[in-house]
Amino acid sequence: MSRTDERLDATFTALADPTRRAIVAHLARGDATVNELAAPFAMTLPGISKHLKVLERCGLISRTRRAQFRPCHLEGDALETAMNWIETNRRLWSERFDRLDEHLRDLRQDGPSPREQARPDGRAPEDAQDGGRPG
Repeated sequence: MSRTDERLDATFTALADPTRRAIVAHLARGDATVNELAAPFAMTLPGISKHLKVLERCGLISRTRRAQFRPCHLEGDALETAMNWIETNRRLWSERFDRLDEHLRDLRQDGPSPREQARPDGRAPEDAQDGGRPG
């Protein structure tokens, strides 16, 4: 596994937690102190600090020192890497679904409709709807 893959795994693991996603959303609006980040949560400061360490280890946030404060800063590069992975895979699956949709359209145009197809037992589909009982 490459370093990029490991970092991507760590990023998605970090973002799997709703508290950490809320912290990232808060930091997307600008830098904040631990106390500011902790305010909306019914959690102790050590609990918030554990979440911040997870975000810091995967590179989503960094902490700097300004006088006695240590504000947290969202690191856009780590988030950008995750967004690029998501977009690449979204595009891939979208193309696959488009091809499948096209294939299914071709099948409908080329072959008989389901109502026109005989069942394996030789009865018409309409016979199967009434349980095979005569009229």
